[in-house]
Amino acid sequence: MRYRQFGVSLTGLMIGAIIFIALAMLGLKLAPSYIEFFAIKKAVVAIAAERGTGTVAEIRKAFDARATIDDISSVKGADLEITKESGSVVVKATYRKEVPLVANVGIYIDFAAVSKE
Repeated sequence: MRYRQFGVSLTGLMIGAIIFIALAMLGLKLAPSYIEFFAIKKAVVAIAAERGTGTVAEIRKAFDARATIDDISSVKGADLEITKESGSVVVKATYRKEVPLVANVGIYIDFAAVSKE
């Protein structure tokens, strides 16, 4: 009596490995952009909470100081949109990040960090 063997063929293993490696490379390329976005979001929320009564220039200067410490390079203090809504300061940073993948293929990601949801 013959028993049917179960398992993964070499071809199936290679295809699975290629898919896994491609997804891992995509994740590793995108991770720094998202880490920087969360640092920007954290800085924007903290500055809006700390400098609720400050001037626009003070808020921009505080963001630039925080950006230097947190190694934020995509957004500068001059790029911030600062408004007042119902007596509180709302700080908003919107920017686009291009992440090159392979050769001339890349991804554009639009980020928007707002201090008040």
